[in-house]
Amino acid sequence: MTQGGAARRTVLGAAVVAAGAGITGLAAVPAAASGESGGRGGDGGFRDLPYPTVIGHRGASGYRPEHTLGSYQLALDLGADVIEQDLVPTWDGHLVCRHENEIGGTTDVADHPEFASRRTTKSVDGVPVTGWFTEDFTLAELKTLRAKERIPAVRQRNTLYDGQWTVPTFEEVLRWADCEGRRRGERVWLHVETKHPSYFRGLGLGLEEPLARLLRRYRRDGRDAAVFLQSFEPSSIQRLSRLVSAPRVVLLSAANTRPWDFEVAKDPRTVADLVKPEGLKWIAGFAQGIGPTMDLILPRDAAGRLGAPTTLVKDAHARGLLLHPYTARNENSFLPAEYRRGTDPAAYGDALGAFRTYFEQGIDGIFTDNPDTGLLAAEAFRPGRRPVNG
Repeated sequence: MTQGGAARRTVLGAAVVAAGAGITGLAAVPAAASGESGGRGGDGGFRDLPYPTVIGHRGASGYRPEHTLGSYQLALDLGADVIEQDLVPTWDGHLVCRHENEIGGTTDVADHPEFASRRTTKSVDGVPVTGWFTEDFTLAELKTLRAKERIPAVRQRNTLYDGQWTVPTFEEVLRWADCEGRRRGERVWLHVETKHPSYFRGLGLGLEEPLARLLRRYRRDGRDAAVFLQSFEPSSIQRLSRLVSAPRVVLLSAANTRPWDFEVAKDPRTVADLVKPEGLKWIAGFAQGIGPTMDLILPRDAAGRLGAPTTLVKDAHARGLLLHPYTARNENSFLPAEYRRGTDPAAYGDALGAFRTYFEQGIDGIFTDNPDTGLLAAEAFRPGRRPVNG
């Protein structure tokens, strides 16, 4: 690859190794002799992934109900480079794959009269939420439910698959990934998020320790492990950095928001502070990348059109951080205004054009509900077309 590809990844790798040794209070964790090394060549780590990397967001959630083995399998079959899981706990401490702990919108729990009394309202990260929550179910109870499409009004065709799959445990996903890796002759990469970690730690259901145990059990805990660990709470990533050596990504929401662990700790910083050079330097002390909302790279105006790019890509790369922004989707309702086609919000717009604009910013990868669309757009940037902002 040219400077936009492998050479730049080598520079990023050197920077993150140097940064990892310099943060106060974060002990270095030796890479495990996990058998995870190797892969597509080079050192077998994330720098050997295709550039730009296409990450199946909750699997192939544009085509199957999210966070099901069916969604993960389709994402892999479509060619996604990495498959994402979001983790929440059950009452008895098992990690399961759901984007939220409230499961009324993604399972048929409302159709189970035996669980009607468990519908309740909770405050999750300061927001009142009404429904059914994974932490109120044992794994055995949760396994009696079936997954369904989260946004049927937009993705009516996905409802064909309602009821086809259960809620998977993360251990089931690890077994699936290992099996698929052996069958395909190459490692299956995962991108694993801890959801609401401060909230769950307050309930006595900390996510990081059981996650680390599973990663060690399935030999995905080393520096070159085929897994990214991600969270919107930097303290969760710091905690994971003390438990395992796998590459880590800090997720970043809108500029005016504050991570929930910052709220709890009375830390006055907002995301706007974290995307400044000093904030990025701080993140580079315990993480290898950031996962910003695309608006932090390409802001939208009041009409929903893309504006001038920020300096975030350049600033993050200068501090050795890769960027995996979120989330690219095919439907008009999710696209910038200039890429919408027609008036039907559920119809596809010019998603390929939007993807190409995103890739031109020099990002290292992207989360997408439609991995096939992302891969088709990425072909123009593989191998190593120099990014316009590089």
